[in-house]
Amino acid sequence: QVQLVESGGGLVQPGGSLRLSCAASGSIFRPYGMGWYRQAAGEQRGLVALITRAGGAQYADSVKGRFTISRDNAKNMVYLQMNSLKPEDTAVYYCNAEISTIGKAVPQNYWGQGTQVTVSS
Repeated sequence: QVQLVESGGGLVQPGGSLRLSCAASGSIFRPYGMGWYRQAAGEQRGLVALITRAGGAQYADSVKGRFTISRDNAKNMVYLQMNSLKPEDTAVYYCNAEISTIGKAVPQNYWGQGTQVTVSS
């Protein structure tokens, strides 16, 4: 019913920047909270940033001041601008969203398939 597709990952040198995008599609009535999580090799998936429908954002301490989350409600998209990237930011980044679909009042939680971000010289 709903698909989340991430794009924008890749290989970047330390200190560089990347911008991730996530497009939600399908039988969408309304997206609510949207966010980004990441999972490094051998580690659990963890929160990077969240944004409410009204635009309120919160960040993991490790990315505060370097990453910025934003969204476009008209396009059902969420973005993650990543600056001053460090090798420890290397991970698979996943888009997550709470979305209500047409015909269902209760929003469900959806995940994208992930996009690899590698920070290395």
